[in-house]
Amino acid sequence: MIIFNTIKWKNFLSTGNQFTEIELDKNQSTLIQGSNGAGKSTILDALCFVLFNKPFRKINKPQLVNSINEKDCVVQVEFTIGGVVWNVVRGIKPNKFEIYKNDVLVDQTAAAIDQQKWLEQNVLKMNYKSFTQVVILGSSTFVPFMQLTPAYRREVIEDILDIQIFSTMNLLLKDRLRQTEEQKKECSYELKSAEEKVKMQEEYIRNSQTTNDGVILTKQKEIAKIEEEIFDLQKQINMLEVENLDIDAYTSEFDNVSKQIRKLHELNFKITHNLTDAKKNIGFFHDNDTCPTCTQTIQKEYKDRKISDLQSKSEQYLDALAKMKDQLEDLDKQYTHLQDRRDIKKSNTSKLFHLSNIINRNENSIESLKNEINRLSDSPDIAKMQGKLEAYQEEFKDLEEKCSAVNKLKLEYEVVANLLKDSGIKARVIKKYIPVINTRINKHLTSMDFYVNFTLDEEFNEVIKSRYRDVFSYSSFSEGEKQKIDLALLFTWREIANMKNSVSTNLLLLDEVFDSSLDSSATEDLLKILKSIDKSTNVFVISHKGDILTDKFHTNIKFEKVSDFSKIVSSADNDI
Repeated sequence: MIIFNTIKWKNFLSTGNQFTEIELDKNQSTLIQGSNGAGKSTILDALCFVLFNKPFRKINKPQLVNSINEKDCVVQVEFTIGGVVWNVVRGIKPNKFEIYKNDVLVDQTAAAIDQQKWLEQNVLKMNYKSFTQVVILGSSTFVPFMQLTPAYRREVIEDILDIQIFSTMNLLLKDRLRQTEEQKKECSYELKSAEEKVKMQEEYIRNSQTTNDGVILTKQKEIAKIEEEIFDLQKQINMLEVENLDIDAYTSEFDNVSKQIRKLHELNFKITHNLTDAKKNIGFFHDNDTCPTCTQTIQKEYKDRKISDLQSKSEQYLDALAKMKDQLEDLDKQYTHLQDRRDIKKSNTSKLFHLSNIINRNENSIESLKNEINRLSDSPDIAKMQGKLEAYQEEFKDLEEKCSAVNKLKLEYEVVANLLKDSGIKARVIKKYIPVINTRINKHLTSMDFYVNFTLDEEFNEVIKSRYRDVFSYSSFSEGEKQKIDLALLFTWREIANMKNSVSTNLLLLDEVFDSSLDSSATEDLLKILKSIDKSTNVFVISHKGDILTDKFHTNIKFEKVSDFSKIVSSADNDI
C-alpha cells in the first residue's frame, strides 16, 4: 500500500517562490476551500505532475511555471511503501527529475523516459489512468470510467486487478513466437539442405564406382537449374522491393490520419458536452420564470430569444456531429487501408529475408556442385568419399534433433499464447471479480438512494436497469445521477485495489464533487460514505461550499490570492 505523507510545491501555476506544503497523512478528512482561481485545485496538478510528468487538468507543461517568476518550478512528494520512504522531485526551468529511496538518490544514468517507466512499474505499480480512476474524482476535465472506451476500461481494470503483467508477457511472447517461427523455417531449410547433401554424396559414391562423366553432366544440369531458380527468385525480390517503395510513398500519411482521428474525437467530446449544456439551458428557460440566483422575473421576450438561440446552437451542434461522424468514417477507412499497406510491407520484408536466404543456400549449393565436379575429374577415392558421407549423415542427425526441439518450443509457445490472450487467464480472473465488482457498485449506489441495477459484463460494457423502467445507458442519466455512478465506481475500484493490494493507497481526492450536480440528499449520503471509509484513508475534498462543509471535516485549509500569488491563509483542525 502506498502511504502518501507530504507534498509541496513552489513557482507552480499561481504559487510563488515559497513552498506550499500539505501533510497528506495527518487527518482522516480535510476540506480545501477558496474562491475561484485561489489555487485550491493546484494540489491535483502538482500530484499528477510530480508522479507522472503531466498535470491532472489540460494544461501545457510550459504553462505550469509561474508566469510572474518564470523559473524554478519545483514539486516534491514523499510517500512510504512497506517501510521504505520514497521522495520524488520534479521541476521545470531548470528541468529536474530525481527519485530518492530512503534519502539516497536512485541511479540517474538512464534516460528520463526510462526512469519514469521504472517509477510507474516498479515503485508505484500503477500508471496515470489507474491513478486518476482510483485516487481522484470530480474535475470537469476528468474523463470518468464510464466515458472511457472499452480498451481503456480494460487497461484500468487490469492495473487494479494487477494482471497487466499478462499483457506484457503476451507482447514478449509474440516476439519469441515470431523468432521461433523464423528458426523453424531456417531449420527446415537447413535440414532439407543436409538431406540433399547426404543423397548427393550417396549418389556421388555410386556414380564414382562406375563412371564420372554422367555424374558430371548431371551436376552441371543441376547447376543450370539452380541458376535459373536464382534468377526467378531475384525477380521476385525486385518486385517485392518495388512494392515496398510504393507502400512507403503512401504510409507517410499514417501519422497524419491518426492525428486527425484523435483531434476529431476530442472535438466530438467537446461538441457533445456543449450540446448537453444547451439542452439543459433550454430546459431551464422552459421551466423557470424567475432567476433562482437574483429572484428577478425572467422576461418572456428574453426567454424566447435565449431558447431560440440555444435551439439554433443545438441544431448547429447536431449538424456538426453528423458531419464529424462522416469524416471519422472516412478517416477510419483511410487508417485501415494504410494499416493494411503497412502489414503488407511487413510481410514483404519477411519474404525478402526468406528469398535472400534461399538464394544464398542455392549459391552455396552451386559452389558445392562445382567442387564436386572438380573432384570427379580426378580418380575417385571411395574411402575418403565414404568418410564424408558419414559426416553428412551425422550433420543431418544433429539437425533433426535441433528441428525437433524448435518444433516442440513453438508448440509450447502457442499453448502459452492462447493462455495469455484476453480470452485466456485474464478472462478467468476478470470473470471471478465481475460479480464482486457489480455487488460493490450497487451497494454504493443504494447507499446514495440511487436504486438501479448496475452491471458490468466481462467486456466492461454497462447494463443499467431500473424497477418498472426499461434498460438505460450511462449517458441517458442526469448529471447528478452520473455523478453518483462515478462515485460508486471510484469507491468500488478502491475496495477492489485494497483486496488485491495492487494500486492501494491512503489518498482520496474529490475535486468539487459537492459543488456539482449532487442534491442535498445525495450530499448528506456522500458525507456518510466518507465518514464510513477506513480510517487509514486520508480524504481531501476541494469545494466552494466552505460555509456549509467546514464543521464536517477534521481539517480545514483555505487558499487565497495574496499579491497575485496563491497561498494557504489558514489551516485549522476541527474536533469532530
